[in-house]
Amino acid sequence: MRKQYRAEGLTEADLAATPVEQFARWFKEAAIEGRLFEPNAMVVATADAEGRPSARTVLLKHFDEQGFVFYTNYDSRKARELAENPFVSLLFPWHPMARQVIVTGVAWRTGRDETAAYFRSRPHGSQLGAWASAQSSVIADRTGLDAAYAELAARYPEGEQVPVPPNWGGFRVAPEAVEFWQGRENRLHDRLRYVAEPDGSWRVERLSP
Repeated sequence: MRKQYRAEGLTEADLAATPVEQFARWFKEAAIEGRLFEPNAMVVATADAEGRPSARTVLLKHFDEQGFVFYTNYDSRKARELAENPFVSLLFPWHPMARQVIVTGVAWRTGRDETAAYFRSRPHGSQLGAWASAQSSVIADRTGLDAAYAELAARYPEGEQVPVPPNWGGFRVAPEAVEFWQGRENRLHDRLRYVAEPDGSWRVERLSP
């Protein structure tokens, strides 16, 4: 179960001026050239106030120079941990291309207007699902969940606007460091990391594989 990675690598001269610009390049390549299934899938790692970690896969919904945005129930485990400890890590595992992107930074809630705009862009069933599920809570069985969804579907039929749940919204991860990892032959991978400077610029450093 070992594969020799690609010969071509990643050099400092290849990099864009900012990590978000570089991410946009790689994201486009993953989506179009690599044809990866859900290239916006990322592992979100959080930790509680005592430092006990947890991780899960979440879909990236937006990114810009201000950060990387995902949405969740604010009563979920990830959201509760972020309330206690806002430091977070995101990992994009683009294995078929022998690439990874690792973002470390601080997560902040998105504004309600931004949250509402995204919520209304979701499929009708996903809107209902956000109401039906008390995410991360223990439930007796599937029956209650399905019944809650059916009740909501009757209350808000297709075509009728579903209100935004008050305990549901987004997090924007403002990056403090972003590493671009390119697999290379003989496990001598290229690892280039942008690190935020106090003046808002970015320093690039190479890490040993």
